[in-house]
Amino acid sequence: MTIVDSGYGRDDEFWVFAYGSLIWNPGFDYLESAIAVLRGWHRAMCILSTHYRGCIECPGLVLGLDHGGSCRGLAYRIAPSQAADVQRYLDDREMITGVYHPRFIPVALADGRRVPAYVYVARREHPQYAGPLTSDQAARLICQGKGCTGSSRDYLANTVAQLDALGLPDKSLRHLLRLVDRA
Repeated sequence: MTIVDSGYGRDDEFWVFAYGSLIWNPGFDYLESAIAVLRGWHRAMCILSTHYRGCIECPGLVLGLDHGGSCRGLAYRIAPSQAADVQRYLDDREMITGVYHPRFIPVALADGRRVPAYVYVARREHPQYAGPLTSDQAARLICQGKGCTGSSRDYLANTVAQLDALGLPDKSLRHLLRLVDRA
């Protein structure tokens, strides 16, 4: 997919929606960031990590956007001259195993603007989609997950800390972190 496939006719703007590690580690330059709401999808610890935060033999657990609800996160506006490079970078980073489906979905920015944003949603048919888990099941996966960029526990803790710092607390993630830290 290229940015001209967005279907919005706004090739002068390229926005990226961040709901997990892209909040605290975007890895690209941006012109603007804004609190944003994505409707129709919610943040969920539903992806088995077999690379960054786990391995095939001992997967960790990371976030995905799953159907239903809404998700508050950050939207980044990318310079038009950097849009294609940022999209390639993100696809290389997020699409290692194909567990996500990249899409352009409208997000509502805090100032009232509505913009199409590049997002990665969970592919429920993918073998790494863990689906709904109990808190105890999720905590076990998070406790065991260690991959090439660190542990699932650190991923969760960084996400919780950044969401709190942005004024976007996520009670379910905080609860899960408490369970992991008690284990």
